[in-house]
Amino acid sequence: MTSDSAGITVQGVSYHWGAKRALDQVSFAVPRGAVCALLGPNGAGKSTLFGLLTGLFRPEAGQLVLAGHDIARATRPALAATGVVFQQPTLDLDLSVWRNMLYFAGLHGLRGQDARDRAGAALTRLSMQERAGEKVRALNGGHRRRLEIARALMHDPQVLLLDEPTVGLDAPTRAALTDQVHALARDSGISVLWATHLTDEVQAGDHLVILHQGRVLSEGPTPAVGPALTDHFLAVTGDQTGAPA
Repeated sequence: MTSDSAGITVQGVSYHWGAKRALDQVSFAVPRGAVCALLGPNGAGKSTLFGLLTGLFRPEAGQLVLAGHDIARATRPALAATGVVFQQPTLDLDLSVWRNMLYFAGLHGLRGQDARDRAGAALTRLSMQERAGEKVRALNGGHRRRLEIARALMHDPQVLLLDEPTVGLDAPTRAALTDQVHALARDSGISVLWATHLTDEVQAGDHLVILHQGRVLSEGPTPAVGPALTDHFLAVTGDQTGAPA
């Protein structure tokens, strides 16, 4: 798959934290409009890869292409085409849902009626419109995550990066959020990279990348779901953390 036909291309990417190897010649591609599950145990290198994909730091080797833009040579266009939800929440708890949306819109240079229209559309997309006046502090964990995804969609990105977006959520809420993101990709054609350590967040039809100790162990269509995928994950990595809680 070429960069032209992929929403995300990671080619030969390596990175070290001091003497510790975090990523070792990592390569994979996410088709346009696909959901890619980046499945790996804690410490596999998923968050390091997200740091590179979002321009927080540069790889020692390799290339990262987002929506056709090489992030090293065209950083602004690459990031402008990308929406991000980090593992740690970044919402202002003392502002309302609506004010959080408008504040983030301003960071993307969106103003006035355009910002309000985009905020309303994104909240509606994630079934959050009726909570627009509520303070974020009053929302449960699932609604906060949906707000972060809505916020990440306001500038109409072609790529959505989600780093362990269900951490701390209960099983029913995790399942509902997973379904919602898959529906979003299906309906909008956005390319989604979903980092997780839980096999029950991977759905049939997903592109699957298994990352372990900084290396890609397998890549391709999801071979199975449910217990069969858990068994496959354990066989490949020898790790016990991928089983659903």
